Amino acid sequence: MSRRLFTSESVTEGHPDKICDQISDGVLDALLAKDPHSRVACETCTTTGMIMVMGEITTEAYVDVEKIVRETLTEIGYTRAKYGFDSETCSVLTAIHGQSPDIALGVDHSLENKSGEDDSEFDTGAGDQGMMFGFACDETPELMPMPISLANKLAVQLTKVRKDGTLPYLRADGKTQVTVEYDDDRNPVRIDAIVVSSQHSADVELEQIREDIKKNVIEPIVPANLMDENTKIFVNPTGRFVIGGPHGDTGLTGRKIIVDTYGGRGAHGGGAFSGKDSSKVDRSAAYAARHIAKNMVAAGVADQVLVQLSYAIGIAEPLSIYVDTYGSKRPAALEGMTDGQIAEHIGKLFDLRPASIVRRYGLKNPIFEATASYGHFGNRPYKKTVKVWENGVEVEREIEFFGWERLDAVEQIKKEFGL
Repeated sequence: MSRRLFTSESVTEGHPDKICDQISDGVLDALLAKDPHSRVACETCTTTGMIMVMGEITTEAYVDVEKIVRETLTEIGYTRAKYGFDSETCSVLTAIHGQSPDIALGVDHSLENKSGEDDSEFDTGAGDQGMMFGFACDETPELMPMPISLANKLAVQLTKVRKDGTLPYLRADGKTQVTVEYDDDRNPVRIDAIVVSSQHSADVELEQIREDIKKNVIEPIVPANLMDENTKIFVNPTGRFVIGGPHGDTGLTGRKIIVDTYGGRGAHGGGAFSGKDSSKVDRSAAYAARHIAKNMVAAGVADQVLVQLSYAIGIAEPLSIYVDTYGSKRPAALEGMTDGQIAEHIGKLFDLRPASIVRRYGLKNPIFEATASYGHFGNRPYKKTVKVWENGVEVEREIEFFGWERLDAVEQIKKEFGL
């Protein structure tokens, strides 16, 4: 049997790029809480001692961008200069203007509406052109590839032991990486390598860091039956990681899009996610494609499914739907069915106009900062009470997060495919 190795990485919420994602999505959520029809394209960049928030925003709401920036940095843990960044003293710059009226022309009313083909409530056009992908496979309970699933979980655990005081010498910046070995049938059989790098205080010895991270981060997360005497574990392989965060590296919104998605498995198209409202199909259609792929795998259509959707700016209906099942085993009822025929069924099953996608997953709600760290996919949907403004009054409302991860189309798919 030949060795087939695949590697994915993740980063913690204190990584400079992830700081920017969280700020951009924090601004988006604050605007949606007051005006759910806000059009937002908010980018953030950071370097030593400075945050810059920029972009195109059209809204009826007012939010204090500087306050959002400082609160986000505090929550992450950048509260002292010796950590490499201080939320209270860093410089915050803003450069924001309205959405282009040329873009709004196509989003407000789609080409189908203007030509009389569609006068429904779902007649808004796509906010951009492009192709978006969704992927799912049966390697983990959440139907995600194992390398990115474990890398994200390790990054979450690395942050947890820092924040709860288990390893108080850790700092906010960190990265994880997992290499999985597969057999010839593409089944994961063992973990070949694990890499964990964490920023830390200057007064702790490397051997203690390595011992503590192996015990408190790796062992609670990685299944013991997948590790053996040949599994390679590297903790802070350079030997020192004191300078981190924006003090050590410039950060930018959207630069960790592979961490956000499938760790390099499947495919990625279109643009990044954070800071974009759901009229941008870069984000909303990618969520819809993941929902379709996940439900297709759960229904037993194939062991792994890639779904591609493509759009043109100002047009509501997708221009194309593409499916790749990678030649994976089909149930008897689908013997002989091509991937192209599966794609035709998807077009019948799901309304993929942007406004329909937005309604299906509640994408006008302030739910996006929760997606800005540790992956947009593979999380369990949950409901939470949040404060929003309705008719000028602040109220509490229960909303759903990660609705695109629901397995609510499985029976519908089984019926369509005769499973």
